[in-house]
Amino acid sequence: MKTKTILFALLLALAGGVARAQVRFETKSTDAVREMAVKGNKLVFIDLYATWCPPCRMMEREVFSRKDVGEFMDKRFVAAKYDVDKPLGKELMKEYGNGAIPLYLVFDTEGELLGRIEGASDAETLMDNLERISARQRPKK
Repeated sequence: MKTKTILFALLLALAGGVARAQVRFETKSTDAVREMAVKGNKLVFIDLYATWCPPCRMMEREVFSRKDVGEFMDKRFVAAKYDVDKPLGKELMKEYGNGAIPLYLVFDTEGELLGRIEGASDAETLMDNLERISARQRPKK
């Protein structure tokens, strides 16, 4: 009985570690997300996805769940996630997309689009692309 309790506690601890390691996505309004970015001196990262999209689910499972990606994103971005089948996601897709998902958008705190990443990729490629896009940010005056 004691072994089962220890095993259960160990599994809970491991599950808690995984949950903390992944990218934390906001679902608040874009204005609220931008305010959070301003306060944290970060950029805004938006994930446009759909629940029925296999590449979107792969990114969630294999990339956004990774500890290194979570730490990378947390240092640089306020991340938000919007379903393209819902009003806000549809609106963002209409304005910034071409119909293909997943689509990742990076904005500065003034609301200027710094870059777009279309489609799924591995974690290293995503982080490299985000580094390149982040470098486009204009210095603060």
